[in-house]
Amino acid sequence: MARILIMDDDEQVLAMLEQTLERKGYEVETAINGKEGLKRHRENPADLIITDLVMPEKEGLETIRELLKDSPDVKIIAISGGGRVDPTGYLGTAKLLGAQCVFAKPVDRKVLCDAIRDLLK
Repeated sequence: MARILIMDDDEQVLAMLEQTLERKGYEVETAINGKEGLKRHRENPADLIITDLVMPEKEGLETIRELLKDSPDVKIIAISGGGRVDPTGYLGTAKLLGAQCVFAKPVDRKVLCDAIRDLLK
C-alpha cells in the first residue's frame, strides 16, 4: 500500500483529502505545515507528497526544495488557493522546482486521484 503525506494548513482540506485517499486504499499521514511535514517525512518517508504552497512555518516552495534534496525520487503534487496573488504563479514555480503535478484549489478529487494513481505506477 502506498504511503501519502498531505501538508496543508487548512484542516478542512486535510480532512477531505485524507478521507478521500484512505477510501482509495492509501495509507495517509497529515501535517499542518511544511516544517511538520518535513519532520514526518524524514521519520517515515512517503511515496507521494501533496503540499499546499501557502502555509505558515515553512511555505510550500521551500518545502519542495528540501524534500527533493533529501528524497530526489519522491513524487510531489503541489496545490494552491493563491494567497496574495493568483495561484498560477506559485503553481508554475512549484512545477519548475520539481513538483510532478500542480492543481489550483478547490482540487477536483477525481482528477487528483487519477494523478496519484499515475504517479505511483
